[in-house]
Amino acid sequence: MKISGAPWPLLQIAIEPKKKADEEKLRIALSRLADEDQDLRVTRDEESGQTIIYGRDEHHLDVIAYRLLQEIALNFGAPQMAYRETITYAREQDYTHNKQFAGQRQFARVKILFEPNGHDPDFVFTSRVPDGAVPDEYVAGVETGLRTMLRSGPFAGFPIIGMKATLVDGAYHQTDSSASAFEIASRACFKEAAPRLGVQQLEPIMKVEVVTPQDYARDIVGDLKGRRGKIENQETSSMGVIVNATVPLANMFKLEDALRSYSKGQARVSVNYAGYAPVPPATRDLPPPVGAYV
Repeated sequence: MKISGAPWPLLQIAIEPKKKADEEKLRIALSRLADEDQDLRVTRDEESGQTIIYGRDEHHLDVIAYRLLQEIALNFGAPQMAYRETITYAREQDYTHNKQFAGQRQFARVKILFEPNGHDPDFVFTSRVPDGAVPDEYVAGVETGLRTMLRSGPFAGFPIIGMKATLVDGAYHQTDSSASAFEIASRACFKEAAPRLGVQQLEPIMKVEVVTPQDYARDIVGDLKGRRGKIENQETSSMGVIVNATVPLANMFKLEDALRSYSKGQARVSVNYAGYAPVPPATRDLPPPVGAYV
């Protein structure tokens, strides 16, 4: 089951060789696969020592796992979603960085307005500080500092989307200020504001269309609802019954296999990325779904 239209890889799994001696072999195999597949991303978690591979969808990760297992015995973690975080409230925060470091005084003052910006994946930064009030390179330092904060949100450590930040005021010192001091100030400013920004965890949502003979429609609709799916519409055509639904990606593992079983192989499914939506509170602490990568 392939997913199209997503802004980034939506799934990731942690892998490690069963034998430590195979670590270099795994690195070479992944490098070769990444050269062949532009949608494959590979990173290394320095804390756990595990290698993380990112893919478009479940099918993509299945193919990568199969190819790697032809060469190396591996342990696989459970699939993880590309969760995101966002803010839901606006807040203006004032912060002054005024500290001594390595014998040098550092000074930077920033006043930043943080605002929700839908679930837009692009961070928006603007400055309303009058020309000359804060040098351009220091304003650039503010943006750089905030962008580093987007990598790990305050709710659960997932990247932040849907945020706009406006530098509304600031102050600098002729000798004690620098771009790095303004980077530090902007990061600290966001950390102080975060508890009052209504930070929310988001999950990827998929548009699912199933075409099935009438006899199997009821079971298929029931399966989709059991996956936290919302049925958008259902209509009958010359091809059979067409069911359109939205389903959280976290609940879609082995969906294609299930539909094939319900319909004796006659149902067809297509999946497209729909967007992000808040994770319901009751599901935030659930363990990851059981998939093929165990």
